Amino acid sequence: MEGNMSDVVIPLFDGESYDLWAVRMQTYLEGLDLWEVGEEDDVPLFENPTVAQMQAHKDKKTRKEYLKAEYEGNKKIRGMKVLNLIREFEMQRMKELKTIKEYSNKLLGIANKIKLLGNEFSDSRLVEKILVTMPER
Repeated sequence: MEGNMSDVVIPLFDGESYDLWAVRMQTYLEGLDLWEVGEEDDVPLFENPTVAQMQAHKDKKTRKEYLKAEYEGNKKIRGMKVLNLIREFEMQRMKELKTIKEYSNKLLGIANKIKLLGNEFSDSRLVEKILVTMPER
């Protein structure tokens, strides 16, 4: 069954998980062949612009980086987020009532967030964690 882009939900940003939202939004825009529009580094300014055009140009360039700067954070903040995610990963234990699928999805979600922040996280580490922390049942 073929789907079309009108069936796809636009990823909304809720102020959390900027990196994940950015990847989803890029995928969405690429699907509509609109990603290049947002990726253009410089918005051209007309020859002999008016003061209003210059201000609009400046505002457009400023807004372009606002979300990234505000929610992605600098290198130090990203490093702290990674450390918190690694701590969360290490603290995870499989509860008796959960399925292996639920547990592995939780761990995979944490691992993907770490990767989105630009850090390496091996699949073997994920598999080892599942095997070591799984109850005997």
